Amino acid sequence: MRIHCIGIGEDRLYTLARALRKDGHVISGSGEKVAADRRLEMEENGWYAGQITADIEAVITGAEISSDNLLLQAATDMGISTYTIPEFLYEFSRYKTRVVAGGLPDSAYIVSVILHILEYHNRPTDYLVSGDSGDMASLTGENDFILLTGSHRPSSIQDATPEFHWYKPNIALLTGISGGSEAESDYKIFVDSIVKGGIIVYNEEDEVLKTIVEASENPIRKHPYRQPEYERDGDDFVLETSEGPMPVALPDTEVVRHLIGAQWICQHMGIDEDDFYEALAAYEHKG
Repeated sequence: MRIHCIGIGEDRLYTLARALRKDGHVISGSGEKVAADRRLEMEENGWYAGQITADIEAVITGAEISSDNLLLQAATDMGISTYTIPEFLYEFSRYKTRVVAGGLPDSAYIVSVILHILEYHNRPTDYLVSGDSGDMASLTGENDFILLTGSHRPSSIQDATPEFHWYKPNIALLTGISGGSEAESDYKIFVDSIVKGGIIVYNEEDEVLKTIVEASENPIRKHPYRQPEYERDGDDFVLETSEGPMPVALPDTEVVRHLIGAQWICQHMGIDEDDFYEALAAYEHKG
């Protein structure tokens, strides 16, 4: 597929574009705020382009691109399909099993644990993960699962739809409610957007989140979790597991708090409890 990305200077869009390019799509990009080294790399490899051409099949816009952008208007006038990043991710993954992790800002750390578990057991999956340490992505046409981080932030300045409303997950992990009381309605809509027969794994220690999930009439399976028992041993966390105490190197207590949520997600992606803890013992935080 031939795709042009407007606003390629944005880290998330650039990460998405590189992943699509690696998967064999023909990618071009443009933007006013592209770092010099990034633009040089793109120009040297022939994928920086400042115009929309008739052979482009889709345009993806960054979060900061407004509706009056000249290239976006040109694409619209030419009848080319245009997408924000969340819109495109849904279209890309329409026939995959979508796993969406959201809630508190530390969700990206939980997703890094899940990705480690899957990689350890050689279970390839697509993903686009955004967090404080940056964005990372891998996208293919072959993998059955895609793992996404999602939040209630607007999809872009031209689309106020919370980004996680686009994803319509088959499986969802919510670690809590971020954004205060004004965001509660966004989370209600997200829970109701899970596909019928899908699964939500949620932190029942967040009373507001618990109330939202339990009140939802969406016919989905609901799996609550709580913080596991643990002790500290230097930098390690010693978890109480069915096989006895197990030391693990996790970044902080917030990740430990949601570890059982990660275990549930991995179980629904085909990793049983024993295999989960085997892989977890080999986890090393890179932060």
